[in-house]
Amino acid sequence: MPPKNRQQRQIEKAHRATAGEHRPWFDRRIVLFVVALKVFMLAFGAAAYVILTNQSAGSFQGWLELWNRWDVPHYIDIARDGYVATDLVSKDQRLWIVFYPLYPWLLRLFGIVLRDYVLSFHVVSLIGSVAAGLLFYRLARLDLEDRLARAAVFFMFVFPTAYFFHTGYTESVFMPLVFGSLLAARKERWALAGALGALAALTRVNGMLLIPVLAVEAFMQYRRDGRTLRREWLWILLTSVGFLVYLSINYSVWGDAFYFQKVMEKYWYKKLTWPWVGIGGTLEAAWTRDPAEAHLVGVQEFFFITLGAACTVWAWRRLRPSYAVWMTLNWLLVTSTSHVMSTPRYTLSMFPIFLLFAQLAEARPNWGAAVTVWSLTFLGIFTALFVQGHWAF
Repeated sequence: MPPKNRQQRQIEKAHRATAGEHRPWFDRRIVLFVVALKVFMLAFGAAAYVILTNQSAGSFQGWLELWNRWDVPHYIDIARDGYVATDLVSKDQRLWIVFYPLYPWLLRLFGIVLRDYVLSFHVVSLIGSVAAGLLFYRLARLDLEDRLARAAVFFMFVFPTAYFFHTGYTESVFMPLVFGSLLAARKERWALAGALGALAALTRVNGMLLIPVLAVEAFMQYRRDGRTLRREWLWILLTSVGFLVYLSINYSVWGDAFYFQKVMEKYWYKKLTWPWVGIGGTLEAAWTRDPAEAHLVGVQEFFFITLGAACTVWAWRRLRPSYAVWMTLNWLLVTSTSHVMSTPRYTLSMFPIFLLFAQLAEARPNWGAAVTVWSLTFLGIFTALFVQGHWAF
């Protein structure tokens, strides 16, 4: 069969985009996959806890409580008490100003109905994860064939740190907002793109990165449409409203709109600097700390830094410019700090990686199998650590 020429590829790509307009939002296969994975993760977490600690996980409520670790209680504090300038229930509660508000607001909303914050974060994570799967599939389908789009969804949910979709962290809310914003932009629904971008910026700091990413999408449409300016592109700036709301909360609680920066620098040792400074500290940790800690905060951090850098270069060669910009800015945001931390978790937000994995699995099945084995292996290891209360990013 002769190779397809450029015009044929463009026609097929346009056909996929047009077909996507009429595809139903609800995809049963993806919903069942995400729900089944949630159930499996709960069962696996309980089994890992019982086997590795030689303690009972207790009732089903105990299974749910296993995921109430690290930052999760802080979000529950905010959901229950709001942002405070003095400790009320938990130690250091005044420091939770560094956590963005949309996720704890959702916990509070569901907590009013369910009267249980632990159950609430599991429900929010399930709903958000289903939305993330559906929206990512629909977004990927604009550029990829059906089997590749589904493969990208698969790789996202089996990524080594995908357990954050199943606990009380922001990934299950942030990612569908990002996907929705990008999908709206590509469908030229700019008001919706800006509104979802604002909600993303109210969830995580890297939501603000959607502004340049959406601007690139607008520029691509500008070139496609004969270099005609469109007033609706100004909706991109609506994304900044989410961050402005967060700054107003800082000001109302502490009298300083940028108080969170002082807290991050004093208590989390994070301030803006050149990437090689934080990366150097990661390499030092790999050589100087105790074996387990050296592996987690040294070797694994550096591995995911390298993975993100390699996939960013790859994205510039194989994916849309807007996706490559998202990769670049997120990688710089993670590494341009004096204390690099949680890179494996933040890499989960660099979703173009999963599009690249899907393409790799299609072109080189053995490499695709290797990525799958690596993902599932470390997803199990990191999940087992997390439910025991050990540091897992």
